[in-house]
Amino acid sequence: MRLLTFPICATALALAIAPEAMARDYGQHGTVWPVIEPDLLQQIHARLTQLEKTGETARLNEELKRRTIARVNRPEPVTGLSLAPATRSWRFDPTITVERDIADDKGRVIIAAGTRVNPLDTVPLRAPLVFLDGDDPAQLAWATRRYASTKAKFILVAGAPLELMKARQRRFYFDQGGTLVKHFGIRAVPATVEQQGRALLITEQPVTPNERAPS
Repeated sequence: MRLLTFPICATALALAIAPEAMARDYGQHGTVWPVIEPDLLQQIHARLTQLEKTGETARLNEELKRRTIARVNRPEPVTGLSLAPATRSWRFDPTITVERDIADDKGRVIIAAGTRVNPLDTVPLRAPLVFLDGDDPAQLAWATRRYASTKAKFILVAGAPLELMKARQRRFYFDQGGTLVKHFGIRAVPATVEQQGRALLITEQPVTPNERAPS
């Protein structure tokens, strides 16, 4: 126990004199400079002014405009798709289970959580969806010939929709990011989606030699 006496006393002494030591004024040593930080907004404004004077802003705007127009005229192709080697068909059930109550503007529940809903019961698919590669003349010839007298929606996975609309005088859509083909499980084109009762019939089908002639 005697061995612990000195450390305990030393600790008590240090705690006793600590406030006095901390409160002592040692004066000023050396030069003290104020902290000066540049204003961020002023820096941004100065940078923009410099870009405007040198014409860099105009160049950047033109580059952005050029890229935007190019992307609209020819969107990024959907990856992971191949040319249909053989006919493959399957049924797709669009029924979903509502995760939470759906209410109207007055708070009245229209569809309760847990209800299974088939969108085709209220919004039928009135025309086939035709997925195709807009850069493949054979697929274009096949689609425009087979669906010439219908209101089928041509949905490109590659190609230039605006250019084709002008040349073919009909509307073309584009599956941005491959959202639809992923949803339906389509792996090859051309492919069609048509309503069959309360389900959708999806078919991948190759273009036969006699359907390859330009239309």
